[in-house]
Amino acid sequence: MYVLKKSLGQHFLKDQNICRKIVDALQQEPLSQLLEVGPGGGALTHFLKDLPGIELKAIEIDEEKVNYLLNTYPELNGRIIHESFLDASPPFEGEFTVVGNFPYNISTQILFKVLDWKQQVPILVGMFQKEVAQRVAAPPGNKIYGVLSVLIQAFYDVKYLFDVHENCFNPPPKVKSGVIKMYRKDQVCDMKSEQHFFQLVKMAFNQRRKTLRNATRALFEDAVLKEDIFNQRAEQLSVQDFAALTFKMK
Repeated sequence: MYVLKKSLGQHFLKDQNICRKIVDALQQEPLSQLLEVGPGGGALTHFLKDLPGIELKAIEIDEEKVNYLLNTYPELNGRIIHESFLDASPPFEGEFTVVGNFPYNISTQILFKVLDWKQQVPILVGMFQKEVAQRVAAPPGNKIYGVLSVLIQAFYDVKYLFDVHENCFNPPPKVKSGVIKMYRKDQVCDMKSEQHFFQLVKMAFNQRRKTLRNATRALFEDAVLKEDIFNQRAEQLSVQDFAALTFKMK
């Protein structure tokens, strides 16, 4: 057996119906290379390892879980990467799909890592703390719409699939969970550069109660700041609005 480690944010899925729903969501798109992040006790891996025509790799930081998985599923030998996902290099050449019951304590960092890999990751299906899942999918004007929403939605369409009850896990987390699916966009909004876009979005939301004019004053010339759009707050702007503004930055 294995021991759950709170320090790694481990809450292992035990509900097979939820595992099947995640696998169903994956199989709606063509895929040949699949990366599972944080397989833990292998609840999801059990279903993923036998998918026909798919090369599966899994990345797991916890040595005890790596050994448990290799003992339980010897066919995973050579397919488990014992490393932190946040430090990893892309495990495949070409495109691959990402799936996982993601550790809640690093879920935002995981999403930013996927953004770094966006050229290779057309689809992600993942379970997150419900609050994070909702934030990723939130539309403009919503009070939980923020940096994560804008940066992900600039490059991916996001669909909130379903809630997952606490009792589906061992041990039950103190928060609800949600599963989302991200589809990489064919057409990304024109922007001056990704660097400008990231800088603008982060600065705008850093002081989200202020108007855009006050929050992002350092990035624009005074003449530009007189435009009406700067009377709004960050949460009122769409991805397209932010992208268009990058061309007016200093």
